[in-house]
Amino acid sequence: MIESNQTLGFGYVLTTPEQRNRVLRNTYWLLAVSMLPTVVGAWIGVESGLSSVLSGWVGLIAMLVGGFGFIYAIERTKNSGSGVFVLLGFTFFMGLMLSSLIANVLGFKNGASLVMTAFGGTAGVFFVMASLATVIKKDLSGMGKWLFVGAVIMMIGGIINVFVGSSVGMMVISMLGIGIFSAYMLYDIKQIIDGGETNYISATLSLYLDIVNVFQSLLALLGLVGGEKE
Repeated sequence: MIESNQTLGFGYVLTTPEQRNRVLRNTYWLLAVSMLPTVVGAWIGVESGLSSVLSGWVGLIAMLVGGFGFIYAIERTKNSGSGVFVLLGFTFFMGLMLSSLIANVLGFKNGASLVMTAFGGTAGVFFVMASLATVIKKDLSGMGKWLFVGAVIMMIGGIINVFVGSSVGMMVISMLGIGIFSAYMLYDIKQIIDGGETNYISATLSLYLDIVNVFQSLLALLGLVGGEKE
């Protein structure tokens, strides 16, 4: 039997439970694979010393230009097989971008344990949000606009803090990042489950960005409050 999508008004697509489960399954698989280039990119950035270059305003410009460029390319290719490779290229790029923060935290005496704690904490947040998304029956689509506003405010605050260099400001931004992007995980997974997102490459991109933002926010916060100097 051939499955089909039924397009309704306002661009909404009605999908079968089998199709939604397939999108969710493919998203989780691609999300897992996307972590490998991220780790490789972060390792190369730290070991090569490139992490020191990708800090401050240089890293900010590289992140904005490269990040938005990759996201545009992914959206343009998401309906073809090449979209997967563009996405994996983006995750490698993000690994390079994360290497500056990781290198700074590894400079602490307990840096390695802080990185592993941030990794474990992020995995825990994802597990909780994924579990909640499967049991919550309420439509969460209305959350999207408020989360977007919160993310924009946080991004503007982060850009300002690059030039101000306030530890308190960084702490506030990190806590906001953990809260906003944890909620984004719940929202994005629920969108897949409810059939609001039917492209697994776009779904993977959204969840990947959620995970990266929670990880870097948590790692920055741990470095600020728990970093032990040599």
